[in-house]
Amino acid sequence: MSAAGGSPQEVLARASQARREGRHAAAIADLRELLDQQPQFGPGWNMLGLTQLESGASKEGLASLRRATEVDGAAPIPWFNLANAQRALGDRAGELASLEQALSRDPYFLPALLAKGEALIALDRLPEALELYRLLFAGLPKEQQLPDSLKAKVDAARALLDRHGAEQLDAFSVALEAVAATHPGEDLRRARAYAEQRAGRRQVFQHRPHAGHFPYLPAIEYFDRELFPWFPELERETATIREELVALWAADDPNFRPYVTYAPGTPLNEWADLNWSPRWSAWFLWEDGKRNEANCARCPRTAALIERLPLLDIPGKAPTVMFSVLQPHTRIPPHTGSTNARTTIHLPLIVPPHCGFRVGAETREWREGEAWAFDDTIEHEAWNDSDHVRAILILDGWNPLLSEAEREVVRRIG
Repeated sequence: MSAAGGSPQEVLARASQARREGRHAAAIADLRELLDQQPQFGPGWNMLGLTQLESGASKEGLASLRRATEVDGAAPIPWFNLANAQRALGDRAGELASLEQALSRDPYFLPALLAKGEALIALDRLPEALELYRLLFAGLPKEQQLPDSLKAKVDAARALLDRHGAEQLDAFSVALEAVAATHPGEDLRRARAYAEQRAGRRQVFQHRPHAGHFPYLPAIEYFDRELFPWFPELERETATIREELVALWAADDPNFRPYVTYAPGTPLNEWADLNWSPRWSAWFLWEDGKRNEANCARCPRTAALIERLPLLDIPGKAPTVMFSVLQPHTRIPPHTGSTNARTTIHLPLIVPPHCGFRVGAETREWREGEAWAFDDTIEHEAWNDSDHVRAILILDGWNPLLSEAEREVVRRIG
């Protein structure tokens, strides 16, 4: 029992109440009596220091907080509170040293990380602050719920990184222009992406296949058209393919079905909103390597074209060829596909305004009749924010960087 009345925890609770009510003298008296009897009680020194600071006794408060780090220095909080006191008193170098102590005890203590960034900026060490923020946000989930006080600091740090990244990218663009001038005709798309990443303006995405990962293939978001010399043949038939699709709509064909069809009891995660929903529907000409004879008979010219194309061919698995229909105001959430041995090809047929598609760090808009190929094991998403239906033809192709021998291996083992 304490002479101040009650256990140390009870004294601490009573002092905390007095502090909240502005009765600093009463709180300090209780805490001093407690600490006279139990000088190693760290939480008591911590609260005494904070209360003294609030009462205007800055020198005494700082000494009490230092004492708290001596008797309870294994935890980050005493060091963090000391740092806050030093900051309030204008000692930014001392604040930084105390924050380093707090973070040596808990490197993931978010309030201390944010405060360290602010201290570095105040000490004219901006590059170090920016690097700290980059490391912090690399591991901080964007959806993490934070108190308003921390959220404001996180938002300010992100805004600082964005401003600095934009300034860096402007400077890098000058360098790119100089290189372009001395290398006329050179394709600098990869170099531009590198500059964006170095400026912190481009996130790095890697393959995340559900099934087969073919090693040593680069993570290319959108492949160069030159790798698909048959694209012009496909694109020339856009009007024909669209006519056959519209005829299916006019006949209210029953073979359109929801694309996402998970069985009851399946963990749905991002697909909960679209599971068994007609807002994203498909009409298959080929599915998992099998030609749908009835559907191909309904679209004979499209089917004949597909037969001529060098598509992915894995027995029992590929190709899949389908009309993909996205209803107005529908979004397909970020997701990844099954194997990077495949490329997914889009031929846009009906594309209203306000539709878009993102693969990794690159966002594009579909243009009717212009095909593209992308690696669907890289995170991608699509949206139709218009009041009208969006429709495309989707086809499975080979990753063009695979050799014929490598393709044969995929055919044999799936």
